[in-house]
Parts: sequence; structure tokens; C-alpha cells
Amino acid sequence: MLISENGHLSYCTNIHAGESWCAVFESIVRYCIPLKKEVSPDKPFGIGLRLSHQAATELMLNNNIQIFKKWLLRNEMYVFTLNGFPYGNFHNEPVKDKVHLPDWTSNDRLNYTQLLFTILGQLLPPGIEGGISTSPLSYKHWHTTEASLIEAKQIATKHLVAVVAQLAGFYEFKDIMMHLDIEPEPDGIIENSDEYIAFFEDYLLKEGATLLATTLVCSLSQAQEHMRNHIQLCYDVCHFAIGFEKSEEVLQKMENHGLKIGKLQISAALKCTASASVPIDKMQQCLRSFDEPTYLHQAVIKTTSGELLKFNDLSKGIEAMKRADFKELRTHFHVPIFIEDYQLLQSTQNDITDILESWRKKEFTQHLEIETYTWQVLPVHLQADLTESIERELKWVINRVTDEVSVI
Repeated sequence: MLISENGHLSYCTNIHAGESWCAVFESIVRYCIPLKKEVSPDKPFGIGLRLSHQAATELMLNNNIQIFKKWLLRNEMYVFTLNGFPYGNFHNEPVKDKVHLPDWTSNDRLNYTQLLFTILGQLLPPGIEGGISTSPLSYKHWHTTEASLIEAKQIATKHLVAVVAQLAGFYEFKDIMMHLDIEPEPDGIIENSDEYIAFFEDYLLKEGATLLATTLVCSLSQAQEHMRNHIQLCYDVCHFAIGFEKSEEVLQKMENHGLKIGKLQISAALKCTASASVPIDKMQQCLRSFDEPTYLHQAVIKTTSGELLKFNDLSKGIEAMKRADFKELRTHFHVPIFIEDYQLLQSTQNDITDILESWRKKEFTQHLEIETYTWQVLPVHLQADLTESIERELKWVINRVTDEVSVI
């Protein structure tokens, strides 16, 4: 929904199980219709759409996309952003590091992303900018040598050039502005703001722009401008909080380097802070209720000296809390954004509050998308009606970015 002159807010439909187009559409009908009535009754409701490769392929068959467009118009809804990170199944079976497959070293990832842009180009209402978030190139633990990392970045760069060429064509010939938003994540090849900026400047603006200039028959400076416009950052608040990055510092660095933020994914991480009054084993016991087998729950421990220790899953981080210099653990578990206190645990909700305050002062992106996809794997005592939970999250954000007050 429109929450400012150019700012659009939604939630990501990757929280709903279903890999076929039929299943995706059923979820949209089931959840988006009642949500619109509650949070956006008098204006169009925006959808943050997630399409697996299967669903995207099926949507392009027969007359499905035209039928969907008519349904959106009839129900006063629109699509402005897609989640193109998970390619295949994202629910009801262990996903873990497979969420990165296929990665940006593969033609499958390229073809899937270009298919998504073909779809988004048809769904976007006139005059609205479109974006698709994507993986941080690959999973870092699959590339154990520096040579392997460099090769992965080089191949990914070539594939990203092909996407930018596609998007430059959309803009030039159809006046449709779209961008691919790379989403840093713990243990991704791109984990944080520094790695994103380094990849952009060392690869995309150099060999990437040179290749793009040849492809589009344009100058190097024009190619670099295409790169800056069509490759942007997906700022997932949970992911940056896990790395203990401050949003104001990230925003300033991006501005200093002339790079854009295409999407703000609003999400909260789970954290646990050392306390003189609470034994470590009690905290560990609470954390273990979140150590589930479906998703990656990378963990980062900050020590009393300020050192950051990284673990590829929560169980290893929990064990490391026994260290004498343990200060705080944060883990990649998207918890409800409207809850800050989890008994002996907390969330990184303050990081969301801070960046939304920055966004309200200066709208550094047009796309805001809530992404709490873990409702089905939350500890049982935290599970609630899904429609009501999504509504509560949307209203929580609305209360912080507009002068409108919603009862939550």
C-alpha cells in the first residue's frame, strides 16, 4: 500500500507454503483480501510476491498472467516487488543452505531471475518502480579457497550483467524502471555492507561495466550508471542486526559511494545478552526452543572485547555461550517484529525502529516489505492466527512511518 508519496509497504508472501502458481494464488486470495479490508480499505493494497521457479513458469502459461492482472485490478491490489531469493521449496522440509541453490554461478539462477523480471514488467502498474530481491551470490562455505571465491564473483558478475542489460531494455523501450536487489546475509559471499560495496566497486563497476558497455554499445560511464540504477541493495534489517551493523552507518556508507537501496526488508533477529542475574544455561535452554531443522539460523556472538564470532547454525552458537568472554548472541531467526521481549531473550526490534525513523526523515527506498517467514516453526507458545499476525505487523510499521495511528 502507498504510505507516502512514493513509498510502498507490504508483506512478503514467502511466509505461505506452496510452490505451484495455484497454491500461491490461493494464499493471496485467502490472506490478502481480508488484510486489505483491515489495513488498506480505501486505497490499493500492495503485494510483495514470492514466486518459486515452478510458480513463475506456470504463471506464464496459457492466459494465467492476464487473469491475475484482471484479478488484481478488480480487487484493488498491485504487485511492486518480488522475492527472488528462494528458487525452490521453502517450507515443510529442511531448507538450510539449499536456499542458495541454484546460486549466481549457474545459468538456472540467471534464467529464473530474468523470468521474474519478465513477469514483474507485466504486473507493475504504470509509473511504479519495481524490484526483485536476490541471494548474496552464493553460500560462502561452498567456496573454501580465495581462488574459488574470486571465480564465483566473476561468474556472478557476468550473469548480473545480463540482467542489467535486460532491465536497461525495459527502461529504454517501455519506460519501466526495475532493479535487482542483492540481499547480504550471514555466510553469504556478500555478508554485510562492506562486502556489498567492495563487490559493487571491484567487480560490477569494473569488469561488469566493461562487459555491459560492449553488450549495450554504450560508453563505460553510461554502463556504470546502468549498474548503479539496476543493481541495488536489499537491506534486510535482521541480517544487518546479526552482524551488529548500525543502520545510520550503513546508510551513510551507501550514500558516500553513490549506491542505492532498492528494498527495505523489515525483520527482527533473536538476541540473548549476558546478565549477572540469569545463568547462561537458562538462556541456552530458551534458545534451544528456536533451534529447529528447517532454516539456516546463523549465529554471531559478540565478546566482551568486541570480537565477533560467527557460527553457521544456532546450535554451535549456543554451545559457545559458555565462553568466559560471552556478551551477546544474535541469531538469524526472523521473529515477529511487534514483540521485543521473549522472557530471557529479546529481539532486535530497536534496529527496525531506528531505520524506520531514518526512512521517515529521508525516503531512501520506495519499497518496504515485512518478512517474518518463520510463523510455522516458531515455538508453539508464540504461534497465533496468521492473518491477525500479519495485520498486526503491518499496523506496527504503519504506526511508525506515518501520522496514521492503527490499533494493534
